Amino acid sequence: MKEISKIKEVKLWLKPHQKNGLKIGYVPTMGALHEGHLRLISQSKHENDITVCSVFVNPIQFNNPDDLAKYPRNISTDTRLLRSNGCDMLFCPDETEMYPEGKKVMLEIEFGMLDKVMEGKFRPGHFKGVVIVVKKFFDIINPTNAYFGKKDYQQLMVISRMKELLGLPVNIIGCETVREDDGLAMSSRNMRLTIGERQVARRIFEVLCKVREKGTRTPVWELREWAMKKIQEDSRFRVEYFEIADRETLMPIESWGQKTQAVALTAVYLGDVRLIDNVELF
Repeated sequence: MKEISKIKEVKLWLKPHQKNGLKIGYVPTMGALHEGHLRLISQSKHENDITVCSVFVNPIQFNNPDDLAKYPRNISTDTRLLRSNGCDMLFCPDETEMYPEGKKVMLEIEFGMLDKVMEGKFRPGHFKGVVIVVKKFFDIINPTNAYFGKKDYQQLMVISRMKELLGLPVNIIGCETVREDDGLAMSSRNMRLTIGERQVARRIFEVLCKVREKGTRTPVWELREWAMKKIQEDSRFRVEYFEIADRETLMPIESWGQKTQAVALTAVYLGDVRLIDNVELF
């Protein structure tokens, strides 16, 4: 596996592969890799000739400085996992490489309400930071296919819309959420949970599954309220939002009479760790 930290070197290494018409698969990460990331690497390897993974904790997508400071980092373990799982190139730039001093970071895209609800509402500036860094990585790597987990469902929709609006020559591929044996969605943040918190964390997915089971037999507003109360029966949980929305626009659904495909999405604090999850309803 080639390990590179400089943009210029990435372009030089990829140039002959691209010139020969090889398909480049790309998996963007912020490190602290787990099985969910490795599934993305595996799918990329299956569908492309070359697989590139980036590890970069993007400071401009964190609206909470504490969250940025506490984000887990372990590049030596990440490197070992990527090497043993057949990744072809690891791009691990530092902040000055991605955002050179004095260079203004700008990317103005109008997403309508897509980036303003849920995560956009509670993490102001988050998606602006996400699309800036993802666009920069796309420009550097020029991938054929880019892989994103559906756990970050709203992020996947925002990036897919960015690709459409800018006419980017990359296929955005959403991959199913990978879960622990008890149903908890795999996340780098899970390692910050205490032993006691980890034992009850499955409640989030259990409630989402119950919402899917109840489905159209229960009014939408009632289902939202039930889900929030059910999660918070354990006082260690605090629900930031629980929404039932259109899968593509992410606008809230007010009644099952609306002919649309739906997804239930939630952000929950367990202790001081913020966890997100979702299930597609129908």
